[in-house]
Amino acid sequence: MLARGNRITRGAEYKAVVRGGARCAAAHTVTYVVATAEDRPARFGFIVSKQVGSAVTRNTVRRRLKAVCAEALPQVRPGADVVIRALPSAAAADFAALRTEVTRCLSRRAAA
Repeated sequence: MLARGNRITRGAEYKAVVRGGARCAAAHTVTYVVATAEDRPARFGFIVSKQVGSAVTRNTVRRRLKAVCAEALPQVRPGADVVIRALPSAAAADFAALRTEVTRCLSRRAAA
């Protein structure tokens, strides 16, 4: 799982990344990345709305996305802020599909 230092926790930070970040859209997710020059670990945030499904489904999708980001953390440049928005189709996607999408977007936008 992601350590506390690797998570975006404030609403204003989510908003800044979504509004000002580079966008990478895929079939099940939309990834926003802001690369900063700050000397800190990369941080991740997740947006999984009620359109994705029930609470159980949303939490499953969120856990899968967190696991993918924990795997990809060494390849993401320090200081990057990443927000991943799950689309409703993410509920039916398997772990491999989510991993492929997210790693492709991260390698394109936030690679070290």
